[in-house]
Amino acid sequence: MTVLDISAFLIVFWLAFTLALLLTPPAIWLSHRLGAVTKPGGRRRESAPMPRLGGLPVFVGFAGAALAAQWLPVPRLDDYEVIRLTGLLLGALVISITGFLDDIFEFSWLPQYIGQILAAACAVAFQIFIEYFTNPFTGQPTDPWHYVITVTLSLFWMGLMMNTVNFMDGLDGLAVGVTLIACMMLFINSAFRVAPAQTSVSLLPLALMGACAGFLLFNFSPARIYLGGGAPFLGYMLGTLSIIGGAKMATILLVMGLPLMDFAWQAFNRLLQGRNPMSGDRGHFHYRLLDSGKLTQRQIVVGYYLFCAFFGVLTLVLESQFYKFISFGVMLALIAFAFVLVTRMQPAHSSS
Repeated sequence: MTVLDISAFLIVFWLAFTLALLLTPPAIWLSHRLGAVTKPGGRRRESAPMPRLGGLPVFVGFAGAALAAQWLPVPRLDDYEVIRLTGLLLGALVISITGFLDDIFEFSWLPQYIGQILAAACAVAFQIFIEYFTNPFTGQPTDPWHYVITVTLSLFWMGLMMNTVNFMDGLDGLAVGVTLIACMMLFINSAFRVAPAQTSVSLLPLALMGACAGFLLFNFSPARIYLGGGAPFLGYMLGTLSIIGGAKMATILLVMGLPLMDFAWQAFNRLLQGRNPMSGDRGHFHYRLLDSGKLTQRQIVVGYYLFCAFFGVLTLVLESQFYKFISFGVMLALIAFAFVLVTRMQPAHSSS
C-alpha cells in the first residue's frame, strides 16, 4: 500500500461524502417542490409529510466520486475496467431515474420492475455477470457456465438485491447504514485482503460508502429525508459491486443475510395469502420488532448494523470457504429462530 493509494482512498471517500452531504438539503427542498413526499399515516406511520428524493444525492455522490477516481494514478489490473464502469453507471442511471420518477408519480410494480430489468441488463451487457461460484467444500471455482445460465443468474442476483434493499428501507437509516457496512467489507477485501490488491476496483465501494455516510447524517433517526426510490439503486450497486473484480457474493450474502431472509420470508407469506409478493406491509422483521413495543427505532437499526457487521467481518477473517459456509448456516439458523420468536410476540400487519 503506497502513499498514492491512501491519498486516492481519502480523495474518493471525501468527494462522495461531501457531494451527498451538500446535495441532500437541496433534495429536501426539491422533494417538497415536486410533491415527492410521503403521506402521513402510511406504512411507516409518519405524522407529517416526509421528502423522499434521497436517492438523488446518493447517486450523484457516488457517480461523481467514481468518475473522478478514473483520473487518479492507482494500479489498474482489469482490462475490462472502463467497460464495466460504463455499464455500472448506465445501469445506475437507469434505476435512479426510475426511482426518481416513482417518487414523484408513485408507479405501480410493473414500471419499477421494468426499470430493474433494464438496469441489470445494462450491467450484463457491459461484462458484469456471474461466471462461476467457488465450491465451499473444495475452495475451487466451478467451470464457466453457458451464457444463458450466466445471464439468468446475474439478472436474478441483481434483481434480488434491488428488492431486498427496497424492502429493508422501512426504518430511518436502516437501508443506507447496512449498505455502508456492506461497502466497507467489499472495500477492505479488494484493497487489503486479496493479492495483488485491486486498488482501482476498491474505489467503487469506497465511493458508495462515502455517499451513504454523507446522506446518513440526514437519514438516521429522526430522519429529515427518506431514501425513497434510491433504495433499489443501492441494491443494484451491491449486486454489481459484489461481481466486479472477482465474485464477492459470499461477503454480501453474510452481510445481507438478515435482510435477504426477511425478503424471502415476507414474499413467501404474501404468496400463501394470495397477495402480490412485492406488495408492502408491516410484516417485515424490523416492523415487527418496532410494533412489539420492546425496542426503539434507533435500537433496532443499530442492532441490524451490529448483526450485519459481525458476519461481514467474518468474511474478512475466515480464509476457508468451508468455514464461511458454516458461518452462513449458523447465521440462517439464528435468523430463523429470531423470526419464529418475533412472530409469536407480534402478529403480522398487512396494512399498506
